[in-house]
Amino acid sequence: MTNVRGESIDLTTPDGTADAYLAHPDDGAPHPGVLLYMDAFGLRPALEAMARRLAGHGYTVLVPNVIHRSGRAPVVELPEFIDPGERPELFAQLGPHLQALTPEVAMRDAGVYLDWLAASPLVADGPVGTAGYCMGGVLAVRTAAAYPDRVAAAGAFHAGRLVTDAEDSPHRLVDRITAELYFGHADEDQSMSTEHIKALEQALDAAGVRYRSELYEGAHHGYTQTDTAAYNAEAAERHWQAMLDLFGRAL
Repeated sequence: MTNVRGESIDLTTPDGTADAYLAHPDDGAPHPGVLLYMDAFGLRPALEAMARRLAGHGYTVLVPNVIHRSGRAPVVELPEFIDPGERPELFAQLGPHLQALTPEVAMRDAGVYLDWLAASPLVADGPVGTAGYCMGGVLAVRTAAAYPDRVAAAGAFHAGRLVTDAEDSPHRLVDRITAELYFGHADEDQSMSTEHIKALEQALDAAGVRYRSELYEGAHHGYTQTDTAAYNAEAAERHWQAMLDLFGRAL
């Protein structure tokens, strides 16, 4: 681990300013870049802490507020600790903002984020890694598919809706991916059932994608997020090891 600097920054997009959090080793040197995607609750101190932890292992980590069109983070007021009783109300508030982030809009933004990383003196030359949580895991996979020459590794953790009936379902895009992928599924996750995992793995196998798909037994959707009741310390540490192994190989 190394000393880390974290700061809030603004990125210029075709639709206005996107706020983001940047964490990087405090040595002024370039390091491999990572685009870290938020979960549905958004950019907040818990995610900033995760970015700093990853940066401490030698990465320059960008965490954008992907729903920046709705305002700067936090877009809705969040409690310090999110318990199950508060989730329905929070999702009712967040729902319209999340639904407005269509795949087309999200991938247009992803190009901005990747351009910023490519231009930053804090980021080493070459492809970057991406990872995400919940909806962010879906964005990580979509980004790897949309920008195959720019993403060398992608991790998706407790990501729901990787398999849907839509024509642009993430599992239908994997034949475009050249990155190595890792999936850390929660076995207590209704948004990613055993049948969905099987369909995803079949699509990955058919496309010849390098990947690892693991089921975290006893883990609920959101197991990495320390400020929620879904947090599972054992599963979270397993995810850290898997992500660091992935980026260590690919970046």
